[in-house]
Parts: sequence; C-alpha cells; structure tokens
Amino acid sequence: MKSYKGIDYKNVELLDGFWLQSQKLNRDVTIKSVYEQFNATGRFDAFRCEWKEGMPNKPHIFWDSDVAKWIEGAAYIINKQPDRELESIIEDVIDCIERNQGEDGYFNIYFTVCEPENRFQNRLAHELYCCGHLIEAAVVYYEATGRDRFLKLMMKYADYVEKVFKIENSAEFSTPGHEEIELALIRLYECTGIKRYLELAKHFIDTRGQATSKEVIDEMNSIYSQDHIPCREQREAVGHAVRACYLYCAMADIAREYHDRELFEACDALIKNINYKRMYITGGIGSTFNNESFTVDYDLPNSISYAETCAAISLVMFATRMSQCKVSSLYADIAERALYNGVLSGLSLSGDSFFYENALEINLRDREPDRGRQHWPITQRVKVFSCSCCPPNINRFIASIGSLIYTYDEETVYINQFIANSAQLEMGGKRVKIKIQTEYPNDGQIRITACGMAGKRLAVRIPSWCEKYCVDSQYRIEDGYAYVDCGSDDFELSLSLDMTPRWVESNPHVWANAGLVALQKGPVVYCAEGVDNGEELWKIRVDINEPISQRVIVGFDAPALSTKGYCLQDCEDLYIPAGQKTEEKEITLIPYYAFANRGVSEMRVWMIKA
Repeated sequence: MKSYKGIDYKNVELLDGFWLQSQKLNRDVTIKSVYEQFNATGRFDAFRCEWKEGMPNKPHIFWDSDVAKWIEGAAYIINKQPDRELESIIEDVIDCIERNQGEDGYFNIYFTVCEPENRFQNRLAHELYCCGHLIEAAVVYYEATGRDRFLKLMMKYADYVEKVFKIENSAEFSTPGHEEIELALIRLYECTGIKRYLELAKHFIDTRGQATSKEVIDEMNSIYSQDHIPCREQREAVGHAVRACYLYCAMADIAREYHDRELFEACDALIKNINYKRMYITGGIGSTFNNESFTVDYDLPNSISYAETCAAISLVMFATRMSQCKVSSLYADIAERALYNGVLSGLSLSGDSFFYENALEINLRDREPDRGRQHWPITQRVKVFSCSCCPPNINRFIASIGSLIYTYDEETVYINQFIANSAQLEMGGKRVKIKIQTEYPNDGQIRITACGMAGKRLAVRIPSWCEKYCVDSQYRIEDGYAYVDCGSDDFELSLSLDMTPRWVESNPHVWANAGLVALQKGPVVYCAEGVDNGEELWKIRVDINEPISQRVIVGFDAPALSTKGYCLQDCEDLYIPAGQKTEEKEITLIPYYAFANRGVSEMRVWMIKA
C-alpha cells in the first residue's frame, strides 16, 4: 500500500486572498476573543489547581482540552509571527502544569481537584481526550519556539498512559470514550521519532471494539463511542460525529504508517458512507441533537440539523488524511465542501462569535412556544458556550490551514486545495518551490508556478462540481486529477474552472429535500435570508431556468447572487387552486457561511422549485 506525504503548514506561506484574510482575522481578533472568554469563565485559572468546593467556576472534565486547543492555535500563529503576549500566556499555563503534574506524569485539572480518587475510572470523563489535546499543543509549541519544557511534560504523561493502558492494563477501561489521544500520539511520534507512541496509538485502535476490552456500557453507548465492533470491520459512520471522525483520522494514520490495507479499506468505506448517505450539502455531519450523532442513511433534516462545527472540522481532517493514503479527488472534494461551508459558518464575519451547531434552515415560526419542546439551533452566534470546544478548534484549524493544500510522492505533487500560497519541499534530494496565485473561491482562475520540478509531475484536482475546465498544458485525467509533466525547472500552469452558479438537488432518498433545490457557485453553497427577501421564506419559489447574476453586499468577502422567482401572495382562503396568487420576485442568496451576521432572520438553503 502506497502512501503520500503532506507539505506541513510550516513550509507553506499563504499569499493575499481569501484564506490569508481569514488567518489575519484569526490572529487579530478570534484568538484574543476566545482567550478573553476562557479567562473570564475560569478556564485558565483552573490550571492552577487551587479550586475548592464552594468556590466559583468549578472545573469541568473538558476544560483542559479547551485551553489546549487554544494553545495549539496560538502556537501556529507564533510559528509564523512571534507574539510575546501569546507566548507569555502559554508559558504561564506550562508553569501551572509543571507545578501540578504528578510524579507519575498524570495531569488533569478536574481529577486533581474534584475527584482525585476516580482517576481513570470513568471512560466517558474525557481524561485521555484532554491528554491528547495537551500533547498536540505541546508538539506545536515546541515546533514554534524550539522550547521543549511543555513537550517533555507531555511525554512524561504519555509514558504514564502507556504504562496504565498497555503495560499494566490497570485502568477501568481499555480505550478512550472520546477519541483524540490516538491522533496526538501519532503526532508525538512524528515529532520525537519514539515509536512507542505510534505503537500505543495502534494499540488503542486494535483494542477498540474487541470482546476482550473492559468497556462496561450498553449497546447504545457502544455505538455512540464507535466501540460496537472492531475498527477494521466498521463500514457505517455511527455515533457521536466528532468522536467518529477523530477515530477515523487515527485509523487512516495507522493505515498509512503500517501499510495496513484492511484498515484503509475500512476508512474508505466509512468516508464513502458519509459522503454518499450521511453528509449535508454544507459538509456538515451529525444530523441530530441527540448525542450529537449520525443517525441513518439519508436522514438530513434542515431546520433541526445539528452539524456541529467541530464535526465539520473533523471531517476535513479525516478526508485530508485519506489523501495521504490514496490518490482520489473524492477525499479533497469532501474536505473542500466542509471547508467553505460547514466549517466557516461556525465563525461570525466579525471573528468573535461562534455557532456550535449549524442549521440549514431557520423558520422563526417553528420556535413559537405552542410548537412544543423540539430542540432548535440558535439563530445568532455567541462568544462562548458552556461546552466551548468549537471556538478554539476554529483557532487551530484556520491557523494551520496551509497543511491542507498539498500531498506528494517521489514523482508527483498533488494540489488538493486551491489556496493562494508559496510552498517548499524536498523531492529526490532537490529543493522544490511551488506557488499558487488565485482569488478562489470567488474566481476560478488558478496560476501555478513550479521551480525545480523538471522531469516530475503536477497533479491538479478537478473538483466534482466543475463541469467545464481548461488546462493550458497537455494533461491526462486520472482519479479526478489532471496530470501534467513539468518540462523545465521553471514551469507554469494555468487552470480555469467554470464557476457558473448552478442549482443542485438531493438524492431522491433524502426525504427532507423532496421538491427542493439549492444554489452553489464553485465550492460555496448559498442560502436565502429574510433580511434580503422578507420573512416566511417558504412562500418563495425559484425558477431554475432563470439567469443568475452577482451583486455586492457590503461586509461580505464573497459575492451574493440574484435571480428571478415567485412569491405566494397572502389570501383569506386556507386552500386555493395550485399556481394562483403568485407574483414575480427578485431573490437574493448569500454564501451559507455568512448567514446570521445581520441580526435575527429566517434562512433557507433548500428552496422550493417552481
């Protein structure tokens, strides 16, 4: 089984464009906003491990991970642009960890100050999850600063986890309830070269779902934690969506590291199950509020969609790892769909407010008190949640987005995402430089310059949404990529993608979308808001044969679209002959990721077809 390398964010510099602006917003606004909220809610002070019963801000079982993800995001920023203020905050946290870490290496805020007698007793209590995020933060901070104090503290913790879970098997459970430490251990191995960490990650993968494991939970919770069957036998995405994709990420990493064909085939089946049967058009996954979980094939309701921001991020992570296992544009297509829609919608345009769940429809009538107890997603982003995993996940994701762009082997560099950047890598002992210039996703013109690749190849993804494209060199299409031979060490290539907006519809098995269509321009999904079109959006009918034009809305970093449609008129009769009482209406649609930035308003992705 062949594998492919990625070009790490450290060797990628974003150029002016859509994602550089997102990174600037993350650096200047979002990272600071999340810190302020975490500081105000006691998450940073909790690392002092001084809390006593009766004091405010009792630590929660996942607070370690909230701060760890923030540290990781800050470290990515520091890697590119040193920031003494961010470093000072991180060093203070490291001081706290160093003072309060056990001699055995154990560190966890909650189980140090609240339930010290219950260490590694409750599988669902996030201990290994928190440990994993601390490990990842330590690795990235070491890469950013060269200082290894935090890294050594977390290596000591990882050694203790190995002792308890693999050597002694003395904990009350065998594998984590919330997957994440598997990814962190693989990353720790890549940083240190110590193979024991890779082997421990594989141990957790191999043990999961086995009859010999010590998980004492019922069948429903077993599915919730992806512990219902061994990893290599899993073929359907089930349970908590974030946990699932973190597990699948680790499975893909282990498959690549060990050339494990059986494990890869499980990953391939799982990502195809998600793509073809369990994913929203926005790349959102996990359709229900109940357990934040996948449900059954084609169950994709819109007004009660859950689609947690972290779940979309985890799907991008999974799909990107699959691109390092096999060449297939499907994986990068999935990553792109989630990237420009389900991930970005989790962050306000101002950079300081967040969605935990991402609805595909907001109908304000649904929320009237007499409608009952149905759970509805919120209509406006907020600055912090009691369970605030998504904001720092956005911090670290956007700051490291350069890692999504490329994969390569000894002969070919694969361009998976169209992000303006310059990158460096080694191929066959030779220094190679690649530059991508583009205004994507607002424009389909992409210019690629490759230096030092004479005799090698570029493989450029042709997105599945693109029906017409032009490559200005001879090429062949294979696995969804246009392969082009580089004839010189100073090689240039232009790719033009037709980004004409188009209406799309669902597989007919998606009953929630029967008779409905959605508008997409390039990778960006669009929606209608009441602020542009008037409330009661269900009265609007769109004519998919009408031309679509662009318009500018101040404050948006992508164009809005307009088309002609129809609106049902109010009348006294409860039922009227079909097709009557309509009038023409101009309909405006905006990028889905930008909804809910202009006050409370109704919203629809899926529109009724005239």
